[in-house]
Amino acid sequence: MKFEQFVGRVVCVFALAIGVPAGAQAHLANSPVADAASNTSWDYGALLQGGVGLQDRTDYSFLLVGGHAGKILTPEIGTGLFKGNVEYAVEVFPFWQSYTPKFQRLACPTGATVAAQCSNPYTVGGTYTGASITPIMVRWNFTHGRRLMPWVQAAGGVVWTNHKYPAVGNLNAGDPTQTGPQANTSVWNFTPQGGAGVHYFVKPRRSIDFSANAVHISSASLGDKNPGVNVSLQMSIGYSWWK
Repeated sequence: MKFEQFVGRVVCVFALAIGVPAGAQAHLANSPVADAASNTSWDYGALLQGGVGLQDRTDYSFLLVGGHAGKILTPEIGTGLFKGNVEYAVEVFPFWQSYTPKFQRLACPTGATVAAQCSNPYTVGGTYTGASITPIMVRWNFTHGRRLMPWVQAAGGVVWTNHKYPAVGNLNAGDPTQTGPQANTSVWNFTPQGGAGVHYFVKPRRSIDFSANAVHISSASLGDKNPGVNVSLQMSIGYSWWK
């Protein structure tokens, strides 16, 4: 399954799952959702996010801690279940970690054919620590509910890691694509993503937030090699203040 198809299915299924209960509620004029939709320009939140890799990266996992800042750009548009508004947001995760398998590799000069011509084996992979920012996040908030405000979004960001991510290599001296001078990735990777979630208003202008995002990680060939993480599924929980 292609990444774009996976994102589309995740968004559709999650939106249906959380949108129906919200739409079934009476939309009272003074409800927390109506208040947020009509009177609020900004929302700020703290986030804890974690997830796993999919497809050929099922042995990868992720943990992120950070925050969200969003601005409502439009009044409510439309009617019924699909009534909503547009929000532009930025998310920053100063703590970003990915847990990957460890393995041994060689570093060999150009033309090497045997291990004696290369470095001693050394360990790569393991835990990567870094920071990420998602400066482009466009969200549609469904505002028909009373306490539940579902949303869907598309976003793009970048992540920096303390060493080149992900690791590549093996112990075959005769494989220059994995052990030669051009067998490295990058400390910079891009994170196009899409997902869905819901704000549950515990009281006016305060909400608990849940989301699911399909995140693609790729260096766009900034490094010699770009194995990336084709798809990861990352879930978050947070708390937001609406101003």
